Amino acid sequence: MTTVVNLSAMLADLEELVCCESFSADHEAVARSAAVVAGQGRRLLGMPPETIVIDGVTHLRWSFGEPRVLLLGHHDTVWPIGSLRTRPWSVSDGIARGPGVFDMKAGLVQLFHALATLPSPDGVCVLVTGDEEVGSPSSRALVEESARGCAAAFVLEASAEGGALKTARKGISAYEVVVHGRAAHAGLDPGKGANAGVELAHQILAVAAMATPAASPDGTSDGPDGTLDETTVTPTLLSGGTTMNTVPALARLAVDVRVPTVAAQLRVDTLMRALSPRTPGTRVEVLGGPNRPPLEPASSAGLFALAQRVAAGLGLAPPAGAAVGGASDGNLTAGAGCPTLDGLGAVGGGAHADDEHVVVAEMPGRAALLAGLVEAARG
Repeated sequence: MTTVVNLSAMLADLEELVCCESFSADHEAVARSAAVVAGQGRRLLGMPPETIVIDGVTHLRWSFGEPRVLLLGHHDTVWPIGSLRTRPWSVSDGIARGPGVFDMKAGLVQLFHALATLPSPDGVCVLVTGDEEVGSPSSRALVEESARGCAAAFVLEASAEGGALKTARKGISAYEVVVHGRAAHAGLDPGKGANAGVELAHQILAVAAMATPAASPDGTSDGPDGTLDETTVTPTLLSGGTTMNTVPALARLAVDVRVPTVAAQLRVDTLMRALSPRTPGTRVEVLGGPNRPPLEPASSAGLFALAQRVAAGLGLAPPAGAAVGGASDGNLTAGAGCPTLDGLGAVGGGAHADDEHVVVAEMPGRAALLAGLVEAARG
C-alpha cells in the first residue's frame, strides 16, 4: 500500500469542494456539488459514480465488485448559499477554513485519496449522500441497503475532539403530542370548554419525567447532564390556542429524545404511546417515533481495535475513541446490522459554527489510516 503524501493535491480538491456551496435545502446547489464530487471521484477512482436522484436530492454511489466495505459520507452542508462571502475559503498557519470544510468535505477528499493509494478498490462501496444534514429523509433506505451484507462501514464524518474516532452515538426519536380540547368563551362560558392548554401542561410534565439521568462513577443516577448513558426527553416547541378570550381547543408539543441504547429507545416509545389525558373532555394524540437507532459501542468495538492496530503499523499515534450525543448516517448502518466506525474524517473543529476549521497536517495521516482499514477489513 502506498502512503498518502500529496497534501497539495488534497488541498486543491478540498478548495474545489468548499467553493461549491451545497446547502441541503437548495437541491440545485446540491446537484452542482454532486457533479464536482463525482468529478473528483472519477479522476481518483477511475470510474464515474451511479447518480441517484430521490425526491430531488442528488446522491452518488461507486461499487467495485461485491462490496464488503462501505465508505459513507455526505456532501450537503448546513451553510446557506452565499456563506462563502463572509466565510471564504482560506488556508493560514496550517488551518483550512470555509463553510463545510470540517463537516464534512475534508472527509470526502481523504476518502478519495485513500482509495487512490490502494492497488484496487475491489470490494468497496462508496456512498456520498446529499441530505444527511436534514436527517437523510431521501437517502435513509439507500444507506441501509448499501450497508446490508457489508463486513464494515467506515463513516467519514468529522472526528471528535482531538481527532478521536466516534465509537458510539445516541439514537434519536422525535414526537409531537397533540391535545384536542373544546373551545368556549373564556369569559362567558369557560366551564363549557375543555382546555387543551391546561392538558398540555400536564403532558409536558409527564414527558419530561421520562428522562433517565446519567449514572455517576459510583453507580448512582445523579451524573452530569449530557453524558452518553443519559436518556434525554426534552419538550421543545409549544403552541396552542387561537385568541386571548377563547378556551384553547388545540395545543401541540414537540419532543426531542436522545437515547444510548435500543432498549432505552423502546422504553421511551412505550411511555409516549401510553400518555393519557387528565383534563376531562380532552384527547391526547401522539405522532412520530424513533428516527435513528443508536450506534452502540458493541457495533464499533472490533473496528476500533482494528484501527488501533492499523495505526500502530503505520507509525501513527493510536486513535482515541469517543461517545457523542449527535447522530449521523452511522446510526443507520449500525441499525442495519453492519459493524460501524464513525468519525474517520477530518481533524479540526467548529462544525456548524463560525470557527469551522480543519488541521491540514492531519489529512494525509487520516487518509492513510482509512486506506489501511479498508485493506484489513475487506479481507
